[in-house]
Amino acid sequence: MTTGATPPLAPKRSRARTLVPLAVAAWLVLEIWLLTVVANATGALTVLALLIGGAVLGATVVKRAGRRAFRNLTTTFQQAQAAAQTGQAPSPDERAGAEDRNGFLMLGGLLLMIPGLVSDAAGLLLLIPQVRSFLGRYAEKAVERRMTAAPPGSLQDAFQQARIHRPDGKVVQGEVVREDAGQGPRRAEEPRPPLLP
Repeated sequence: MTTGATPPLAPKRSRARTLVPLAVAAWLVLEIWLLTVVANATGALTVLALLIGGAVLGATVVKRAGRRAFRNLTTTFQQAQAAAQTGQAPSPDERAGAEDRNGFLMLGGLLLMIPGLVSDAAGLLLLIPQVRSFLGRYAEKAVERRMTAAPPGSLQDAFQQARIHRPDGKVVQGEVVREDAGQGPRRAEEPRPPLLP
């Protein structure tokens, strides 16, 4: 017995869901291959020393970056309290001092802690301040481009609208109330309203 209705099509798989597992698998194979090549050339104890040294250095970097992040957070709160008491916003120089790409430093430490030579090389690159600042500027521009190119009604557009400030620098808090929303609970047989108007 057929009803004549066609079955719904499966949603198209995104490119990231296809490529990310393949990239992770290729990275793991490359790491294992490099470890065996280095072990054959220098010996297993050298590889073990490299892995332990990378883990210790990575843990030290992450600990230091965490302390710096906590110190920056404390300084920011103190500046905000002082600004609230005096009624003036912190200067751009004070705000720029807290921006030191600490997230990339933590990422470098985590990459050093992961066993493998490729991840250690990437982690060591992230320890260089010029590389961190270049990647930080690139990431900021990418996010800014993405936020400005958001189509109306998207989540990105809503986030951008939420960031609108008054001329004095204060954030305008608000809540959207729909006048056409139905009153009372929805019954089970009623269809759900669409998420976007």
